[in-house]
Amino acid sequence: MKKVLALLLALTMVFALAACGGSSAPAATQAPAAEAPAAEAPAEAAALNVGVFYYTYADTYISSVRTALDAELTALGINFTDYDGNNSQTTQNETINTALQNGCNLLIVNMVTSGSTDVANEIISMAGDVPVIFFNRAVENDGEEGTVLGAHDSICFIGTDAPEAGHLQGKMVGEYVVANYDAIDLNGDGTISYAMFKGDEANVEAIYRTQYGVEDADAVLTAAGKPALEYFDAANSSKYQVDLQGAWSAQAATDYMNTNLAQYNEANGNMIELIICNNDNMAEGCISALETAGFNLGDGGKTIPVFGVDATASAQDLIAAGKMTGTVKQDAEGMAKAIAEVAAAVGEGTAMTDAIAAVAGSAEMYTVADGIANKLFVAYAPFTA
Repeated sequence: MKKVLALLLALTMVFALAACGGSSAPAATQAPAAEAPAAEAPAEAAALNVGVFYYTYADTYISSVRTALDAELTALGINFTDYDGNNSQTTQNETINTALQNGCNLLIVNMVTSGSTDVANEIISMAGDVPVIFFNRAVENDGEEGTVLGAHDSICFIGTDAPEAGHLQGKMVGEYVVANYDAIDLNGDGTISYAMFKGDEANVEAIYRTQYGVEDADAVLTAAGKPALEYFDAANSSKYQVDLQGAWSAQAATDYMNTNLAQYNEANGNMIELIICNNDNMAEGCISALETAGFNLGDGGKTIPVFGVDATASAQDLIAAGKMTGTVKQDAEGMAKAIAEVAAAVGEGTAMTDAIAAVAGSAEMYTVADGIANKLFVAYAPFTA
């Protein structure tokens, strides 16, 4: 009997030491909970082995979410491992599968392929009975809301209402242009020439930001008796330039702007007079190219208005320095807090929809999507100072 008890005790210790993913998992960062006396951590939190899967660590906004979420999960005593998808859905799927095999019992997933019901269903199928918290990047195709989320009780989505950022940005752009029309109209032709930078061709957030960032600005302008914005390159029927890698990158925007400015500049009388970007990374890239051309130096000289989305720390610094005009805050800390609180509640046995409802009732920034009880929105907000 003593030998049997000893064997059982040894096996128990082996399973207790198994961590989600493990230090040998590819593209992963081990992030254990903060040290604390065992009695202080809830049993349910200690039992959670969470895998957090990011589409890429390289995205500045996602990096902000990661920092905030690491802190929130650690404060709750939850063991977790971060994984970098490196902008590859294949890589992300492989690491999810490995983490599940190694004992992961809750997934937090920022999908690489945004808005894909096929990818979402594949992840859900791999997870089986393991709960999945999707965040930030849509899990359903536009117009198919609820087809994935409404079919499963053990999943949820925490993110933003995709059109909201575009509407806020468009209104901000329109109001700024109306208030500063003559200064912005560098060649005095009575219209404002703009450039638009799109982060990803298929991403629903990028689609709506590209659409409403201009449409809503035009609505403000025409209501004030001003002409609608005019895209700088009449040969470009899409009226935007897209990061072909889907990475929303500063480098892509810099490269585009350097090429643009070689032809569309003040000397030729056709300078791009306004820049609208889907995110702050691309806005920063545009500003870098403008600085090289002698604009947006923060010295009170000639400045082309540049707008982004996210309100990253670096974008806020650029705004304070007078090099960038405005952005739309996507609350990284608010999103991280909601994700962590839902994870902790589910770990305690709370139903996913009840956990979402509890977070929604905790602050005005959170709302539940109409008709989809397991979809939580984190509000955007304009940021200009």
